[in-house]
Amino acid sequence: MNFKKISILCLTLFVTYNSNAQDVSFEDYNPTSTLVVPGKIIKKSKFPFIDVHGHQYRMPTQNLTPVIAAMDTLNMGIMVNLSGRTGEDLQKSVKNIADHYPNRFVVFANINFNEAGAEGWIEKKVTQLKEDVKNGARGLKVYKSLGMYNKDVNGNRLAIDDERLDPIWDACGDLGIPVLIHSADPKSFWDEFDIDNERWLELKTHPRRKRSAKDPAPWEQIIAEQHKMFKEHPKTTFINAHMGWYANNLNKLGELLDEIPNMNVGIGAIIAELGRQPRYAKAFFIKYQDRILFGKDSWKPEEFPTYFRVLETNDEYFPYHKKYHAYWAMYGLDLPDEVLKKVYYKNALRIVPGLDKNLFPN
Repeated sequence: MNFKKISILCLTLFVTYNSNAQDVSFEDYNPTSTLVVPGKIIKKSKFPFIDVHGHQYRMPTQNLTPVIAAMDTLNMGIMVNLSGRTGEDLQKSVKNIADHYPNRFVVFANINFNEAGAEGWIEKKVTQLKEDVKNGARGLKVYKSLGMYNKDVNGNRLAIDDERLDPIWDACGDLGIPVLIHSADPKSFWDEFDIDNERWLELKTHPRRKRSAKDPAPWEQIIAEQHKMFKEHPKTTFINAHMGWYANNLNKLGELLDEIPNMNVGIGAIIAELGRQPRYAKAFFIKYQDRILFGKDSWKPEEFPTYFRVLETNDEYFPYHKKYHAYWAMYGLDLPDEVLKKVYYKNALRIVPGLDKNLFPN
């Protein structure tokens, strides 16, 4: 190849590279920070913890040894598998746990709320729930399908506070088991999909998450149904998943906690909201230290260090693990040890029955 051809090739590569660099999309733009500050990744929590928002969908037949190995590297004492299902599937999960790691996992039962209002429906569901608890379920997990997708016997959207469901919540109170409930999604999913939407990148990369007032109902309506249901069943303990989608408005969440004493909150999938308001979030955790439980939601061990670093350190400006969830940086809350212990395990030991307290310090 002669000199002229080499020059043309080099020029072409230069132009192409610079053109591609200038045409990079917002989805791809993820610069490496030049900020140099103290701090380090924490791969193991300071205290053993209970993940009250875990999912192991194959637990009835799953080899749990690899899961335990990963849990041990994180310092996870107990995983609450919310995907326990019901009936025979739940019994198989409980047996798998009992045969191999009897003190490291527990399961919550699930209910299919479709067809509510049919003759004998509620009696059958309550009877099955009691049977599931008898067979080892330690709580009830309610998915966001209630209030969004479940239909009653007439084909109508089933509201969270539908009075036909009251016997289920009352039964949980009578049985002494908590209800961990996920309702709706972040409010931004209902807002206009434009440049002012803070979740624009998530909606761009995951368009099926976009909602509207008719798909399936306004966000405010679904959330109000949930709160109304909590208030109508004061003897039942509720764990509001994802901080009830108010982690970005802790003042409002504090008002709700004051107003609804039987409501607790889990921090699964909202650590990015806490990590961008470290001083206010720290004050919130100290004030409501008896009402907050650790949970992760998805079983991705590589993502737990973000949670540890936000909760335990005073580190500044470190990255979150999913840009489309949060393109901003994180800051540590530097929680006091006693608050950490409550969030990591003490609150769960008090709320979820039958957990092995010997796995945790006093």
